[in-house]
Amino acid sequence: MNNEDIDRINTLYHKMKAVGLTPEEEEEQKRLRKEYIANIRANLRGSLNNISIQEEDGSITDLGEKYGDKAGKN
Repeated sequence: MNNEDIDRINTLYHKMKAVGLTPEEEEEQKRLRKEYIANIRANLRGSLNNISIQEEDGSITDLGEKYGDKAGKN
């Protein structure tokens, strides 16, 4: 998602509050919001998959390998 898409989401939001949206604009807004949320989730999932913790015994546990996408789970 690029800045133009985010700007378009904001523009549609402000127009919705001011005068309302056409059915085509409502569909565009839904599509852009869905894409935005999917990108946020993918970024968060990627970040969480790269977290490692140090156990009390000094060993390192890679949470991405244990619980995340690296383990073959979604």
